[in-house]
Amino acid sequence: MARRVNASPQPSNLDARKATILEAVVVEHIDTAQPVGSSSVAANADLVVSPATVRTEMVVLEREGYLAQPHTSAGRVPTDKGYRYFVDHLEAGVLGPAQQRQIKEFFAHVRGEVEDVLEQTATLLSRLTSYTSVVVGSGHSRATILSVQLVNLDAHHHLLVAVYSDGTVTKNSVLVGFDATPFDVSEASRQLNALLIGTTLESKVQVPSRTDTVAKLVREGVSLLHAEMPTMEGEQVYIGGSSRVAEVFEGVETVRQVLSILEQELLVVSLVEDILEKGVAVAIGSEHGFEPLSSCAVIVAPVSLEGETIGAVGLLGPTRMKYREVMAAAEAVSKHLTTHFGGEPEHA
Repeated sequence: MARRVNASPQPSNLDARKATILEAVVVEHIDTAQPVGSSSVAANADLVVSPATVRTEMVVLEREGYLAQPHTSAGRVPTDKGYRYFVDHLEAGVLGPAQQRQIKEFFAHVRGEVEDVLEQTATLLSRLTSYTSVVVGSGHSRATILSVQLVNLDAHHHLLVAVYSDGTVTKNSVLVGFDATPFDVSEASRQLNALLIGTTLESKVQVPSRTDTVAKLVREGVSLLHAEMPTMEGEQVYIGGSSRVAEVFEGVETVRQVLSILEQELLVVSLVEDILEKGVAVAIGSEHGFEPLSSCAVIVAPVSLEGETIGAVGLLGPTRMKYREVMAAAEAVSKHLTTHFGGEPEHA
């Protein structure tokens, strides 16, 4: 299992010049995917020092594990430790006006049951960032029941329809071994609404202990709804932009391993849940504990309802991903998804 990663900044152990040089190397490597030389850093970073001084500092950063030199004559590239320092000291990113408008318009018009919304959100997130997205939902166990309707089909067969605050609508057949009149069914429907509206599937409700037909129907209805409580295997997982894997990762074997992980839903759920913290969480390289994804970074933001985490949105890319933009996109989408399902965002 991956260790949890806190997105809040860690205490700095680099002086200002080394930190500036490290940031310059990370930013340029993210943009070019090439090793970064001291002359380039000296020319582009906010430093008034010579390339020789920058080279000396880069040697120190390499010795301390923040940079690596892939070839003797090449420049340096960030290590996982270097990316971690960079991410922990990032200022919060802000999405551009076009991206903000795209998200607002999406959530203003998206309709359908929760599964449809999550699937479309995965596509939106991948389109916003050009990385592969993961959206995980924990079912509607924590969603509030808005209405319950028991419909009479015949004396022994009825239909139970429930509507939840997250947009889910469920339908269940109610088969009973006793006669029930349309009046009985209508009265049972009224009592189910009085009993269940405003509760969740996790709420404990006091069902009537009477033996009359209406009470029996009420007990059947409550029992059917509570039988819908999802298990771990019932987590909903939606992947957006799987084709992005081949675009952003180098090496056929890396692409194959990443795609193999994405095909295993339980592994994806475990990966997301293991790195999920309040706010945006970032796991870099080996931090998430999945060896096949050691060249990846995973960004996760929670989706909440009534103070409880009911799911998450995530983005998967190479360790040289555009962290500031991607973290901002994940956070913005998680906030809108939380609000869409009737919750209050946990992070500002």
